[in-house]
Amino acid sequence: MLVFSSRLGWMAIAMADQTVLQLVFGHPSAGAACRAIYPELRCKNVVRRGHPLIRRLQAYASGQRDNFSDVPVDFGSASEFRCRVLAACRRIGYGETLSYAQLAAKAGFPGAARAVGNCMAGNGVPLVVPCHRVVCADGQLGRYSAPGGISTKRRLLVLESESLS
Repeated sequence: MLVFSSRLGWMAIAMADQTVLQLVFGHPSAGAACRAIYPELRCKNVVRRGHPLIRRLQAYASGQRDNFSDVPVDFGSASEFRCRVLAACRRIGYGETLSYAQLAAKAGFPGAARAVGNCMAGNGVPLVVPCHRVVCADGQLGRYSAPGGISTKRRLLVLESESLS
């Protein structure tokens, strides 16, 4: 487990070798971030420095562009639908947005916007799978399950748009 601070709050990453299994961010402390992944784990001596993904996520939180598209992710026993939606979400460019309906169509499931919304709400690897880039068809932001909810989603979209200018 990697636990570290960033400008987006404390983050924790569960990994197997170099593959990301789960990521959380926006927590007020290392312990809170750790418990968000493993509630039963006593989070001592898990803060690490120097891992390349830590440096990349901290740089992203500071406004540097990164799509994380090369970061291996394990979606576990997710359904074909879920895997295709998450893979399509990973292809949304930095600073861009798609509607839930557009993402459903790109994943090969036109008309499944509501199911895509549920898939985004259950995304266990935010930032690496940039579910914050998926918005409502009318331009509203929709929901966001990370700490801070919709204000965090807005913050991420502003962070990305500002670094493009």
